[in-house]
Amino acid sequence: MRILMFGRGVVATIYGRALSVAGHDVEFYVRPGRAAEYGDEVQLDWTDGRRKPFGRRVRETFGTRLRESLEPTDGFDLVVLSVGHHRLAEAAAFLAPRIGDATVLVFGNIWEEPLTAVAPLPASQVVFGFPQAGGGFGADGVLRGAMLSSVIIGATDVAGTTGAAGATGAIQTRDAAPTPREQAVHAAFRQAGIAIRQEKDMRGWLWLHFISDAGMFSQALRSGSMAAMVGDRRAFREAFLTSRELLPLLEARGVDLSLHRSAALPVRRPGLFAAMSGLATALVPMARRSLEAHTDPNAPEARAVLDDTLREARRLGIRVPRLEAAMTIV
Repeated sequence: MRILMFGRGVVATIYGRALSVAGHDVEFYVRPGRAAEYGDEVQLDWTDGRRKPFGRRVRETFGTRLRESLEPTDGFDLVVLSVGHHRLAEAAAFLAPRIGDATVLVFGNIWEEPLTAVAPLPASQVVFGFPQAGGGFGADGVLRGAMLSSVIIGATDVAGTTGAAGATGAIQTRDAAPTPREQAVHAAFRQAGIAIRQEKDMRGWLWLHFISDAGMFSQALRSGSMAAMVGDRRAFREAFLTSRELLPLLEARGVDLSLHRSAALPVRRPGLFAAMSGLATALVPMARRSLEAHTDPNAPEARAVLDDTLREARRLGIRVPRLEAAMTIV
């Protein structure tokens, strides 16, 4: 499969490496002028969660093929779009006239109606998913991160829509078999040894993950950084309690939380999962690495998650005192 990773960020690089080693033809789109800045290889120090119970540490050099232009005739089968949710509209507008018939895997946080968030991409070509990898580039240019053994892919049926992104931009739950485009995405990742977790209510799952991130980022403001939360069960408990007070936002937006009992357990049982998270981040390198890499709670995406969540709570008239208190911290 011919695959384009949009950007050369952490998620794009880690999954681009995995897909490339599996035999796919992988390139990375970067802004004009960035190819010379980035060079043609990346130093990786990462934990591969596909191997061993707690993953295997890998130190390697990964050669990247960078391109600074994109045309609809370039013949890509799949475009993997993983950017901060605050940059989705800009990225979708750029890609829409340039993707040809490629499937676009939207691979990250979303807070709007999913298809609205990526308009004007054609709804029939979009698949929604979520990575299970993270990390960061150090001052030395080395990417330090981790990748779990699976990714999440969800249904993309359009509910009551018209046009490219639909009148409402809504997607509905679905129990039917994956679409041909979803099947192709599944196959590409499975060939790389990455399992698929199928979500029939991707919209609800994405929004639940979003408020979970809001809880974590708000606690990072209190703790001073994400790295400072490693091993701190009290910090995790506060993060989960903040996310719990945000659950009414999802219900007000029409999410059926009964479809997400497992994903919502840390929010529903903050004490138990805080103890488990504190222990895991203290003892398991792969669990710790994600927090250490996402250390700045004032990074653009973190602040955008917090700002957008608070704005929506105020719009819906839902009280969120924990979130508001955290965001007074400079």
